[in-house]
Amino acid sequence: MKVVNTENKPIKMWLDEIENGALEQAKNLANLPFIHKWVAIMPDSHQGYGMPIGGVIACDKVVIPNAVGVDIGCGMCAIKTNIKNIETETLKKIMGKIREVVPVGFDHQKEKQYDLLMPRTVDEKYGYASMPIIKKEYNSALKQLGTLGGGNHFIEIQKDSDDYIWIMIHSGSRNLGFKVAKHYNDLAKKLNAEWYSSVPKEHDLAFLPINTKEHESYMAEMQYCVDFAFANRKLMMDNVTAIFNQEFENIEFDEMINIAHNYAVWENHFGKNVIVHRKGATLARKGTIGIIPGSQGTKSYIVKGLGNKDSFDSCSHGAGRKMGRKQACRTLNLEDEIAILDNQGIIHGIRHQNDLDEASGAYKDISTVMENQKDLVEILYELSPIAVIKG
Repeated sequence: MKVVNTENKPIKMWLDEIENGALEQAKNLANLPFIHKWVAIMPDSHQGYGMPIGGVIACDKVVIPNAVGVDIGCGMCAIKTNIKNIETETLKKIMGKIREVVPVGFDHQKEKQYDLLMPRTVDEKYGYASMPIIKKEYNSALKQLGTLGGGNHFIEIQKDSDDYIWIMIHSGSRNLGFKVAKHYNDLAKKLNAEWYSSVPKEHDLAFLPINTKEHESYMAEMQYCVDFAFANRKLMMDNVTAIFNQEFENIEFDEMINIAHNYAVWENHFGKNVIVHRKGATLARKGTIGIIPGSQGTKSYIVKGLGNKDSFDSCSHGAGRKMGRKQACRTLNLEDEIAILDNQGIIHGIRHQNDLDEASGAYKDISTVMENQKDLVEILYELSPIAVIKG
């Protein structure tokens, strides 16, 4: 851990180097009047909107929609099976079947999914009055349930060091989360202007104080999106495990591990109840089982949290990007990136220059990221990719 003490509050960082844009965003956070203790920057951090991806803050009596982000509740789930090794042709068959049942990219389901698969109905759990965006988007969300999305989302078949097969999925709240995030960030910016907030508009860190109806509504809708993202991952995992059941007799599945990395929640840190924002960061409370994926050509990790209070009980959510999507497509070599995956025998979907935004070369070295957070998590399993579906 390194500490920057140039701002009103310290910035604690678990990485060797940080890009200038991300550091400036961390400094903006450190100068907010309601930051509790310090800003924590995880080892996969890179520049985001308003707040760095891989950032953790604890706020006193306010929530910042942009410190959660647009893919509310985005996270990981993973299941270990009792089977070892899969023949290549069988694996290709499984991947083909997955593509038939899981829409990817901008695609949604052709039909609405069962309402009972959604989080508890909005009127039952929260009430429509405090959740206007969920009410408006609910029927559309029924077609988003069980869909992967695009960007860095993936379905990956992996094996651990004992050759046991794992299934891992990375996805979020789809368009539902985006609509909620945009609505409340726009609302926060409008209200902050009316309140003559001291937080500079250009920092993109507009906030909503507690004891306001706007804060109450955002927290309710944000939590619904977290629940929806989990339901989305669970339906995809159920559909994938059903395919495995068709291919293998006597297959067994361990209990699913699930953890989110874009949300805000009330927690107690250093004797004070605060709203912890994890944006591209994972809960690593002592004993918490988490998932830290690499890129599609590198290892992923099942970890156990060590409960480091300096990080607000947090760790990285992945390897982290080292170059933007457009930069990756411009500068990476297509043949080289394909060779990295082919030489490992990984079934993948990189075919064209535009696919390089998610190539291994666009990401930081996951082994360095894990080394930098040895005081945040303990590694339980190392998982190597054998087949990848990207959004």
